[in-house]
Amino acid sequence: MDWRQFVMDLETLHREIVEDVLLRHGAAAITLSNAGETPVLEPAPGETPLWPAMRITGLFSGAADFDALRSDLCQALGISALPPNQVTDLQDRDWEREWMRDFGPMRFGSRLWICPGDAVASDSNAIVVRLDPGLAFGTGTHATTALCLEWLDSLDLDNKTILDYGSGSGVLAIAALLLGCSHALAMDIDPQAIIATRANAARNQVGDRLSLVDGPRQVHGTFDVVVANILAGPLVQFAESIAAHVAGGCVLALSGILSEQIDEVLSAYRPWIEFDEPTYRQQGGQIWARLTGRRIEG
Repeated sequence: MDWRQFVMDLETLHREIVEDVLLRHGAAAITLSNAGETPVLEPAPGETPLWPAMRITGLFSGAADFDALRSDLCQALGISALPPNQVTDLQDRDWEREWMRDFGPMRFGSRLWICPGDAVASDSNAIVVRLDPGLAFGTGTHATTALCLEWLDSLDLDNKTILDYGSGSGVLAIAALLLGCSHALAMDIDPQAIIATRANAARNQVGDRLSLVDGPRQVHGTFDVVVANILAGPLVQFAESIAAHVAGGCVLALSGILSEQIDEVLSAYRPWIEFDEPTYRQQGGQIWARLTGRRIEG
């Protein structure tokens, strides 16, 4: 089946009303994007990142009646004319295969591989995470995730517990379970991340050893391993809470940190964590860092 998409700048329109009308007319998916030049780089945990100027896109079947849609939007919004909008045709694709087109098997460290779908790792002894990120962050292609996967591969995780703070697709928690952890707790504030993590855990047959929560306040107790691959702002803001979940003498990895943010993050955690030297990775003209350390006992 071919698809068509309706694209419109929201300007001052009520977003939720527009979304309701699009869904009523059969939208299969709705996405928001930046209609201006102001980026949203680092939303705080619990917040939904939105741009000052937004564009909405609805995906419809080729048979959709866009004249009726426009008329219904005007009536629901109480306006005589809509902001600039357009309808474009999309050829039908196998969307699952589409996102995999540029994503092949990837190796991290000596044992760990991330593979999409039924792709095969070239190492017969590989520990393989089969992954579909859905709408959540975390495939291993970004330097921040790769740094964490390599760190997990370097550890002895047998019978350890792990907290994945900001789980995204769940790739880190699932990798840790396949590498030997007895139990993982994955926390993310994004509902899409919870959906993706649960699906990926089932795909890798580790769902019985994985718990999921949707907020920091639902994380209790301490863990042998804590990994937080988020961004520097939240890492600093929640430093005391994150550090408190690391059991005495146990290990922590922080990622999502640009090289110029290292000192700020280190300072926030130094009362509780003794750090190793940072590990760096360059990608897209930026230098990312992973900070690892051990909880100070006592």
